[in-house]
Amino acid sequence: MWTSPRLVSLIGSILSLYALFYTAFLTPSTDMSQRIYDSLPLLVLAAGISMIGGLVFRSPRQEPHTGRTGFAAALPVQLFCWASSTMLVLFVVSWYLESHCIFYRDKRF
Repeated sequence: MWTSPRLVSLIGSILSLYALFYTAFLTPSTDMSQRIYDSLPLLVLAAGISMIGGLVFRSPRQEPHTGRTGFAAALPVQLFCWASSTMLVLFVVSWYLESHCIFYRDKRF
């Protein structure tokens, strides 16, 4: 059964990753560098919250099938690693598409 600190740390981790996603992709800004500057503090905040959640979720035993210790196998840490790497790939793809593709019709023709 999950105790209250575990639930709070998991929800905090999810909400901080949501704030990072919203800032990186959904906030209207003028250019890509402004999005990067706005997203970096939230990335650090999400990493800190996930690390605290990993310490809360930490178990003293080592898992035999993965070989990882309790901190790296903790749910908030894995959630942060997967979400931040996915957002990084999506951010690079959106940066490429914004600078090299045109998504509107030219109405002159």
